[in-house]
Amino acid sequence: MAFLGGSFDASQVEPKGDYRPVPPGEYKVQITSSEFCQTSTGNGHQLKLEMEILEGDQAGRRLYDRLNLDNPNAQAVEIAQRTLSAICHAVGKLSVQDSEELHMLPMIAVVIVKPERTGKDGRTYAASNEVQTYKALGSGQATSFGSGGMKPANTAPAAGSGQSASAPWKRSAA
Repeated sequence: MAFLGGSFDASQVEPKGDYRPVPPGEYKVQITSSEFCQTSTGNGHQLKLEMEILEGDQAGRRLYDRLNLDNPNAQAVEIAQRTLSAICHAVGKLSVQDSEELHMLPMIAVVIVKPERTGKDGRTYAASNEVQTYKALGSGQATSFGSGGMKPANTAPAAGSGQSASAPWKRSAA
């Protein structure tokens, strides 16, 4: 027997959640919080996004994305800018100054599952979700799991998606 140092009231603490990856597919989500912070290496900044799944069997579960908007790796910055552009297009806000302007606006997140893997550091990393892209609600139905299977995710950019246009945060204010 081990004394806990006092009384523990489990009704006052949220139980540990389910951290298994959600199945791959398309989910209706909204950004619930965001933070622009320094990267773990200290040589750049990233926008951390937390999203909530709004419908279906996975409703209430959380998805996360990190956008390396300031990084010595130009390709990482380009990927982050394209992702942020996809989010802006998906929610209909093409010019933003604060990530909070993107909060609580529904969109579709196209999600895959990255399998368990061994990192460059030799550590084993559990399977996890990755958001491949974001789409406007009218551009695809959110997948319903448990009632007829799963719709394959289409990650190819749509024709005329405006990906060659200048990024919203690079446009001059009128």
